[in-house]
Amino acid sequence: MSEAETLTAQVQAIDRQVAHLWMVRTFLKHCDEAEDDEDLRDIVRDIYDFILAVGPVDEVDDPAAYVKMAKKKLRRLRRACDLYVEIQPEVSGHTNFVMAARSLQIATEAIAEILDRSAS
Repeated sequence: MSEAETLTAQVQAIDRQVAHLWMVRTFLKHCDEAEDDEDLRDIVRDIYDFILAVGPVDEVDDPAAYVKMAKKKLRRLRRACDLYVEIQPEVSGHTNFVMAARSLQIATEAIAEILDRSAS
């Protein structure tokens, strides 16, 4: 597989995880608990920042630039993930919140693993 094909495959793999990030973000953004919790609102913003930075996969002209941007924004996504996992039990023990934490962790870890495989 050429480097360009590898980068394109990484972009597509990250985009599959971005779909999960979007669903977690949407759930947290619209939950009643977010109205009064600044940490939750920060988490929502940080997840959205990652999604917005990489942009829609259909508009990717330069897979190397996409991967570079994903790497740049990964730290902020990890920070949001770690914070949510930490505060989730205090926010709510409801299954929806527990599963959102698991989904966010799984997607964040998957993106990190994909980016670890990149050569650039």
